[in-house]
Amino acid sequence: MYKQTKSDTLLDFAIYIALSFVLLITLYPLIFILSASISNPVDVLQGKVWLWPKGLNFEAYTRVFQNKDIIVGFRNTIIFTVLGTAFNLLMTTLGAYPLSRKDLFGRNKILLFFTLTMFFSGGLIPTYLVIKQLGLFNSPLVMIIPGAVTVWNLIIMKTYFQTSIPYELQEAAFIDGCSNTKVLTKVILPLSLPIVAVMVLFYGVGHWNAFFNALIYLNDRSMFPLQLILREILIQNQMQDMLNSGVEISEKQLMMVESIKYSVIVVSSIPVLLLYPLLQRYFVKGVMIGAIKG
Repeated sequence: MYKQTKSDTLLDFAIYIALSFVLLITLYPLIFILSASISNPVDVLQGKVWLWPKGLNFEAYTRVFQNKDIIVGFRNTIIFTVLGTAFNLLMTTLGAYPLSRKDLFGRNKILLFFTLTMFFSGGLIPTYLVIKQLGLFNSPLVMIIPGAVTVWNLIIMKTYFQTSIPYELQEAAFIDGCSNTKVLTKVILPLSLPIVAVMVLFYGVGHWNAFFNALIYLNDRSMFPLQLILREILIQNQMQDMLNSGVEISEKQLMMVESIKYSVIVVSSIPVLLLYPLLQRYFVKGVMIGAIKG
């Protein structure tokens, strides 16, 4: 066994200190937002809340969950995320599998064509015209179909199929009479849970945080995702429904605005924070294996 020297121990100690510092920097904003959302608004505005909550107050969460726009946005975002991630995973898999096959004619040229789209695009106006001509304007499908495949994710999945699943295994399946579809569904995918989990996390988080397409292409508020509602609350201060205010806004209501801002951030972040621990054991393995070799 390797025996650590004094310099090795000091280096390990320095690394632990540095990582602990990075962890604190990462966790502090999350803890502060959560604490501020359940604290007395007066203490938050006076700067008395810096880590732990003071004067527990859940009124902001009550107002948030009573707001119709937030509930509708939450529902829409869940639908967009589930259907969009499933569609992304399907299209990425169908693209990555043939590109990973050695017997695909011209696969390097096809991959080059895909890669060029990472560096060049038509821009916002041509994209808007295409979306309109396809009949996706003001349709929920505009949150799912455009961007069906992320080229970076396609390359990672293709590399995983090439490096982690022996080609001889696929040949054996063909000898036994399997079609390409059966090889993919019965051989490749059951052995690819790590990379599938990575794709679910990447695409799922992307859909959950998406708001730009909704901002440009959706006019009907009943189809707005949660992030667009959150943008209105945080940037445009549209909180009249939650404050139930008339012409005049009292000082207490102005203080409640701050608590509502923190509360909606917590509500919109919880699903993603819950998703990662479920996929964490596959995440590192899938990214590392899928990222090596070209």
